[in-house]
Amino acid sequence: MLKCTTRHVHIFAGEVTADNNFVPRNDLFTLDVDPDNELVWTDAALQKVYARFEELVEEYRGRDLTEYNIRRIGSDLEHFIRSLLKQGEIAYNLQGRAPNFSMGFPQIPAEEIVGQYIPKG
Repeated sequence: MLKCTTRHVHIFAGEVTADNNFVPRNDLFTLDVDPDNELVWTDAALQKVYARFEELVEEYRGRDLTEYNIRRIGSDLEHFIRSLLKQGEIAYNLQGRAPNFSMGFPQIPAEEIVGQYIPKG
């Protein structure tokens, strides 16, 4: 099975069926964004990630389906998510089970953090 797993992006060549089974396919990707809930998402920010994913898949259309190409897409998405974090469209989930500032430290002073930081948007 071809796949890419980064910290905040998991891409699999295949689909998840209604009964939660995974069926490998060479003509369809399944995207799982932030599987560990390390970030706080708005619907708008999540839709931007899905739209960027579709753009990247389209850019690779016609190329061989290889693990390298899927990893490039995953890496590009990870950078896109980092840009959303830096722009304040998403934020770290400070209530998560194990906060991990893998994309850099939060851009807000600690004294401003009261409970949960809510991103702009």
